[in-house]
Amino acid sequence: MTTAVHFYDHEPTEAYSLSMREDILKGLRGRPKVSSPKYLYDQYGSVLFEEICRQPEYYLSRTEEAILASVVDEIGELAGEQLSLIDIGSGASRKIRLLLEQMSISNYLGVDISRDFLIESTSKLATDYPWLNVHAICADFSKRIPFPVELTDGRIVAFFPGSSIGNFTPAEASAFLAGIYHALPPGSALLIGVDLIKDPSTLEAAYNDAAGITALFNLNLLTRLETELDAQLDSGRFFHRAFFNEKHSRIEMHLVSTVEQVVAIAGETFQFREGESIHTENSYKYSIEGFQTLAQRSGFTCRKVWTDGCGYFSVHYLEHQG
Repeated sequence: MTTAVHFYDHEPTEAYSLSMREDILKGLRGRPKVSSPKYLYDQYGSVLFEEICRQPEYYLSRTEEAILASVVDEIGELAGEQLSLIDIGSGASRKIRLLLEQMSISNYLGVDISRDFLIESTSKLATDYPWLNVHAICADFSKRIPFPVELTDGRIVAFFPGSSIGNFTPAEASAFLAGIYHALPPGSALLIGVDLIKDPSTLEAAYNDAAGITALFNLNLLTRLETELDAQLDSGRFFHRAFFNEKHSRIEMHLVSTVEQVVAIAGETFQFREGESIHTENSYKYSIEGFQTLAQRSGFTCRKVWTDGCGYFSVHYLEHQG
C-alpha cells in the first residue's frame, strides 16, 4: 500500500469471510435461492466488470461518461471549490478522472468492497494526481460508512455512478439514499447515475454481451464459493441468464442449474431442481420522475438532471439543503 493513500479497513478479511459464509448459506436456504450482488466483486470479478463496461452492448458506462464529460463545467459551478469528493463503489476510479481534471477537488475518498482492486486503483490515482489528498475505505457501501473526520469539515460531493443504485430494491434504495443524506453535512451534494427505462431488447443485450463477459462475471460467484467456502459443485452445470422483468422494471441475473443436482457449501447441502436458479443480481430501471420522487423522500432536493440524446441514461445532482 503506498503511503500516499490513507487506507481504512472496515471489512477485515476474517470478518468479511464469516459474513459472506453466513449470507450465502442464508440465501441458499430460501425459496427462491438468492445471493447478494456484492459477492460478484472479488479481484477477478472487478476486473471482469471493467471488461463488461468496454463491451459494445453495455451502453451504461460510455453513455454516463459522455454525459459527465459534456456537463462537467456545469457540475463544477454547482459544486463550488475546495471539495472533498467521495467515490462510492469506486471500482477502477475511471469516471472520477473527468471530475478531478475539471473541478476544484482537494480530497478524494474511494469506497469499495474489493480490497486489492481498491488499493490498486487509489494508488494509481495518488501517483497520477500528486496534489490530491487520497483516502480509501474498504467497506460494504450498503451499510453505514463513517467518513474520515478530516473530510467532513468542508463541502462534500458524493459520487455514485454506474446506476449501482439499481442493485437495490426501491425500498432499499430509499434507505440507502437516506443514509447518505444523513451522513453528509448540509450544503453537500450527491451526484448519481441512474439507468432509465427503455426497450427490453436494449436492456437485455447489455447484460448478455456476445463476448460472454457478463456470463463469466456471474459464473465467477461459483468459483468464489469453491475457493472461499469449500463448495463441492460443478460450475459447468450452471449457466448465466439475464432478462428484463417488466412487472418490477428490473433486469434480473441468475445462475441456472442445467440438471437436478446436490451442491455442498460450507458443510451444508442444497438440492437444485433442473432449471432452478440462484438469483444473483437485480438492476432496477427508473423514469426520471420516479427516481426524483425517491430522492426527495430521502431528504434530497433535486437540483439538476442531465440525459443523453437517446434518453438511455441520466445523471442527477441532488443537494442536501439541511
